[in-house]
Amino acid sequence: MHDVRIGIGGWDFAPWRGLFYPKGLKKAEELGFASAHLTSIEVNGTFYRTQTPETFRSWRDGTPDGFVFSIKANRAAAIRKDPAEAAPAIEHFLGSGVTELGDKLGAILWQLPGGRKFDADALPRFLDLLPAERDGVKFRHALEAQHESFGTEAVARLLSERGIARVILDKEGVAPREDITADFVYLRLQGTVDEQPAGYEPEALDAWAKRLKTFAKTRDVFAYVISGAKHRAPAAAMGLIERVK
Repeated sequence: MHDVRIGIGGWDFAPWRGLFYPKGLKKAEELGFASAHLTSIEVNGTFYRTQTPETFRSWRDGTPDGFVFSIKANRAAAIRKDPAEAAPAIEHFLGSGVTELGDKLGAILWQLPGGRKFDADALPRFLDLLPAERDGVKFRHALEAQHESFGTEAVARLLSERGIARVILDKEGVAPREDITADFVYLRLQGTVDEQPAGYEPEALDAWAKRLKTFAKTRDVFAYVISGAKHRAPAAAMGLIERVK
């Protein structure tokens, strides 16, 4: 079976203190605690602000061997519709220190605005701006496009030709698609509810774990429990980790 990385979005979230993080745990120790109980984290802070090489190195050095981060691309790079305008923003983001993660870099998530419609001219030109590697570090790119116009075979072919993963979303109001378009699979699970201590019903976690193991027969998998009842995300992620062992 290929690697299955399971985690949450970020690690600095006040409601996790006393629920996921032990009471009294220092804020500076939260990443270390989270990375000891999960196998990956999707970093959302990179979407909102540019980080420094020193920050990426601190994340790398503050987590155990085998742990990986997936990085959400900066919004200045991800949401620009005109590829000509996106190009310098993409270069700035990728040059900000992402490669300092080295082998702890999982995938890079490019999240398009939820209402963005498929543009047959713009999308391939945007995808062609995403390099395969930098500084000797291989990049794995994943695209989240929620609008129904992206749910076509034409889009799947564009992504497959470039080895870019279409993000699989578990989100209310978004039609589920599971086109496999890369040598890895990227999932974002947003269906947690407060009523369930583990975020999802046990049967739902069983079902997701089964799907993750099926994907992992042929490729690496990254799965993140985010949004929904966010305070339940760590429990859901740990429940999935236990089920895919």
